[in-house]
Amino acid sequence: MNSNKINQIKAKILNKLHRHGYWGGRHTSFDNLPKGFEKSLRGVVKEAAEELICEGLLKGKPTSYGIEVSLNPEKKDEIERLIKKILEDED
Repeated sequence: MNSNKINQIKAKILNKLHRHGYWGGRHTSFDNLPKGFEKSLRGVVKEAAEELICEGLLKGKPTSYGIEVSLNPEKKDEIERLIKKILEDED
């Protein structure tokens, strides 16, 4: 899969979390991230989310039942800029 498509998936993940207000202390299960994507893309979505954690845009919180993720409030401007840039280019 090309990097353009990966970047679109990353922006969609960030946008989804942004719309639902998952910042800082409010988080969702890592396993929920692929919901809303095509079933064939589920593995790619999880890989993209792992990259977002490594890039510091998502914060991972280990729990006894899996990883919970939220948007990193320290990178709010960068996240919003990325969402706007990539999703507007898609239209």
